[in-house]
Amino acid sequence: MMMHAIQILPEAVASQIAAGEVIERPASVVKELLENALDAGARQVTVRVEDAGRRLMEIADDGAGITAAELPLAVTRHATSKLQSAEDLFHIQTLGFRGEALASIGSVSRLTLTSRPGLHPVGARLVVEGGTLRANEPMGAPEGTVVRVENLFFNVPARLKFLKRDITERQQIDALVTRYALAYPQVRFSLFQDGRAVLQTSGNGDRREILASLLGVDTARQMIEVALEDPDIRVQGYISPVALTRSNRREITFFVNGRWVQDTALSTALLQAYRTLLMVGRFPLAVLFVELDAEAVDVNVHPAKAEVRFRSPDTVFSGVQRAVRRALLTSSPVPQVSTGWQPPQTPALGQGALDLHSAIRPAIDPAWDMAADLAAAEKSEQAAAHTANTQTPSALPPSGMLPLLRLVGQVGGTYLVAEGPDGLYLIDQHAAHERVLFERMMGGLTAPLAGQALLEPAVMQLPAAQAALLSEQIPLLSRLGFEIEPFGPNTFRVRAIPALITGSDPAAAVRVLVEDFEEDETPLQAEREARLVARICKRAAVKGGQSLSPEEQRALLRDLEACFSPRTCPHGRPTMIHLTVDVLERQFGRRGSR
Repeated sequence: MMMHAIQILPEAVASQIAAGEVIERPASVVKELLENALDAGARQVTVRVEDAGRRLMEIADDGAGITAAELPLAVTRHATSKLQSAEDLFHIQTLGFRGEALASIGSVSRLTLTSRPGLHPVGARLVVEGGTLRANEPMGAPEGTVVRVENLFFNVPARLKFLKRDITERQQIDALVTRYALAYPQVRFSLFQDGRAVLQTSGNGDRREILASLLGVDTARQMIEVALEDPDIRVQGYISPVALTRSNRREITFFVNGRWVQDTALSTALLQAYRTLLMVGRFPLAVLFVELDAEAVDVNVHPAKAEVRFRSPDTVFSGVQRAVRRALLTSSPVPQVSTGWQPPQTPALGQGALDLHSAIRPAIDPAWDMAADLAAAEKSEQAAAHTANTQTPSALPPSGMLPLLRLVGQVGGTYLVAEGPDGLYLIDQHAAHERVLFERMMGGLTAPLAGQALLEPAVMQLPAAQAALLSEQIPLLSRLGFEIEPFGPNTFRVRAIPALITGSDPAAAVRVLVEDFEEDETPLQAEREARLVARICKRAAVKGGQSLSPEEQRALLRDLEACFSPRTCPHGRPTMIHLTVDVLERQFGRRGSR
């Protein structure tokens, strides 16, 4: 690699490099401009976005405004009204302070800044394009500031290519604005995406009302209020009950002194409070606001200001953990002591559980009709026994396929034990049934899958972002056996669900799939179908701890043998453990050393 002489980078190049630390995507632009509006004392903020932020982002506020003389300074790097000296860095009380946001945005877009302070009769307009000042002129304007950002990343096409799908970028903006609306409920927020109203708050200070926009009305009703007042820390907000969880941490939000932060220690404190209460792989929903003395937190860690450091991390960790744990214990009734054993109770779907099946299940999923396979299973069982005695290793099926197996029994209500010509097989019944159902459903996708009409359609309301996702995916869900139709703003009516999950809570089934839409980044339709089918099968498959009759065990074994990829479930987890005869003999000391 040829080295060049050391030189000072041109200002334009340096600006674009610096912009990359602050402006990662359209949501980063909205965040910086929202924080500027809030710092200016705005009581009303309106956000307009077009083409997922690629074409236009406009943030209008009624805050203090910027004088005409100061407008050029506002788009100059390291120019700010929020710091006067280095000492101010140790007690920052504003959201912005670095003086980089507007300059960074202007270097990678066309930035139009229009502002008028309240006591000035005339405002001014300034235009910056790709870091170059294009216009600076007086202009009539309402009190406050309007910032328009057009053609984001027009001069850095590489950055543009790394943006996600439009729907993902819109979700990021929706979540950002809604969360800031939660942090500042006294401010009226309005968000419009491509001319459609996504969020409109009243500014009346009611956080639970805004919470319904973020999580949905039903979920917001279940959220538990958190309140802790200590001399060193104050914690407020909302957390979910233990029956209401997600498969990821996406719905965990922390604000520190009004600033949205991403802090591992805070998340750990939250999860520690839920310790022993949640299943492995499940996470709570939470929106928590932590308030500390300004001197107790360092926000000057990263240009994006999304990371913080605490002067006393133990105090913060303990405060969050105590606040959450206290709220959980207060909201949960004390368990009753019983003299007799009772089976464990599973929360019903209407109480917030995310399982697609009701709490009371039959011995086997009704969609799994084994009766028709019993005769064939008996014949196959005899054939398997005969084969086990006669088949040689050279005659074993190709790698990936299963030989004929002879059922031995069930262990712990979870695992099937089977004998094959090449050893012993331990089979996870849940993972195995997932694979069977998945291949059946995927094999039937050449035409829309059969749906089961509901006697009474289920009505469900979703947050605006999730409603937009669902609207886009209704044709895909129709192919999978769902019949869903719009039923008002952010509201849908479910008229049918796949026959495979008959008996499930229809609204809960749809919500689970909407979660998957939020996580899915693949642009390929076939992959998206497979992902959704896998999710449905996971919920519909028999569960661990569910006793099966010998006939049901044999039918499952035969169905698994017929699968194209029997050794893993659709999510990649193994369906079985294979112990060869050679391994068994070594373990029992019959051959070689252990």
